[in-house]
Formats: sequence, C-alpha cells, structure tokens
Amino acid sequence: MADSADLTDLDNAAEVFTACRPRLFGIAYRMLSSAAEAEDLVQDVWLRWQSADRGVVKNPAAFLATTTTRLAINALQSARARRETYIGPWLPEPVDTSADPYLGAERGEALEFAALMLMEKLTPNERAAYVLREAFDYSYGQIAEVLQSTEPAVRQLVSRARKHVTGERRAAVSAGAQKELLATFITAARSGDMGALEKLFAVGVASVSDGNGAYQVSRQPVVGAAKVARFLSTISGWFWDDVEIEWVEINGQTAVVLRKGGEKYGVLTISATADGIEQLLWVLNPDKTRALSQN
Repeated sequence: MADSADLTDLDNAAEVFTACRPRLFGIAYRMLSSAAEAEDLVQDVWLRWQSADRGVVKNPAAFLATTTTRLAINALQSARARRETYIGPWLPEPVDTSADPYLGAERGEALEFAALMLMEKLTPNERAAYVLREAFDYSYGQIAEVLQSTEPAVRQLVSRARKHVTGERRAAVSAGAQKELLATFITAARSGDMGALEKLFAVGVASVSDGNGAYQVSRQPVVGAAKVARFLSTISGWFWDDVEIEWVEINGQTAVVLRKGGEKYGVLTISATADGIEQLLWVLNPDKTRALSQN
C-alpha cells in the first residue's frame, strides 16, 4: 500500500494538474480541432505527470503545457494521416463554449471554425507557435523552449502562420449581425426562397457539409451564391421537415443544433463579412455532435 507521503504527493500533483487543465485542453483542442482527441491527449499528459520526477520540475505549469504541445504536434501528424480517408469535407468538432468550462476559461483566439479550418494548412510547428502566441500570449522565448527552437525561428513560424490565417480572412461581422444573418438564413432556407437566400450570400459563398459519408449529406462543397441557393431550395422540401432549432454558442459564435423527431441531427453555423454569408458550415457527423447539448 502507498504510504501517506505518497498519497499527499499525488494529491498535490492532482491539484496542480487540475489548476492547469483548462489551458492544457485549450491548447490541445486548438491544435487538433477535436474535443474527443484533446480529452484523450490531456489524459495522457496526466498519466505522464503522475510518473514524472516532479521534485525536479521548477515550473509545473510550463512543464505541463510543454508536454501537451509536444504531444499535440505528434498527434496532429497522425490525425492528418487518418483524415486522408475521411469521406467528404472535414470540419472541426464543435464545442459548446457557452457551457464548456475549459475553453470558456481562456481567450477566444484561434477558436472559431474559420480560423481552425485555415490552421489545418499550417505545419504542426507553425500551428503550435501560432496557438501559443495568439491564444495564450506566450512570449517568443517561452515558445522557443516549448518547441526546442530559437527565438528568431519562432518569430518566423508565428509570422508565417499569422500571414496565412489572417491573410485569407476578411473582417467578420459583429456577433449580433452574425446571429441575425443565421436566423434570417434559416427562415429563408425553410421556405426554399431562392431570391431571399441569394440576397444573404456573398458571391463566393460555400456550403460545406461534414457527414463522413452519411446518407443524404453532400460529399462536395457547393460554391457560388446561385448554386448554393438552388441547392438549398431543392432540399427544402424534405430537409427541414420536423426540424427543431436549438440556439447554442459553438466555438465562440452563434450556431444552432438541428433536431429531427427530438433526435440530434447536426450543427449549423455561418461565417459572414460585410458582403454577406461567406460559409455555411454543417456538421452532420454524429460522432462529432454527440457530446453537444445533452439536455
């Protein structure tokens, strides 16, 4: 049996880990775009923290964040290999940031769907540097220690990542305007009013559906205001039958959970600029929506 000193030491280790856990999950989720994978990774960090020689760790928070980031870099490489066999478009796994105690405890940077999707194109090290700098305000020196690199190299990583992520994004509308556009879109989509739909869209709007091969889920993005409006008008006769709407906050933005016959069917959110709705993002893979809105 473990003696009282061992139990006290483990209790202290658990207390330290619990205090750091919100940040660890925040790092892992932004790196992997998957709450389930982030949870597994954080659990792995806990197991490593239990077996570590904690007596020589001068800064437990830095040790845990470094362990999380390095594991996430490795996990991201494996995840990308698995996603090559994914059927149709791949979207991040949504998290309810109005209720999630972890992501809600940190800054919202690098959390919205649009940012996560752009971050998929970064190298793992670029993504890690960007997440630590933009979401958690790490200094370049701290990031260099985490990545076992130099400060000038880290500055280049962050600069490249920032140019890629922000360079491809136009200024988003306010939270209130985004919610209003989403509500107006749902009304128009339910009725199948092509004219009303087109007025809401930017010229290059894309409707992206993530179903991993699910029945009646488009396996290719539909692009262009006229094409998206026509597509939505075509499916309006059956898609919205018996659909109930539940308003939620997903990844820091207004979204809706779609329910059919009381059963959760998917999640819909949009990204929009002054030109209108730029993206319709449908997460229809039950593996990604199962944990949302359990009530």
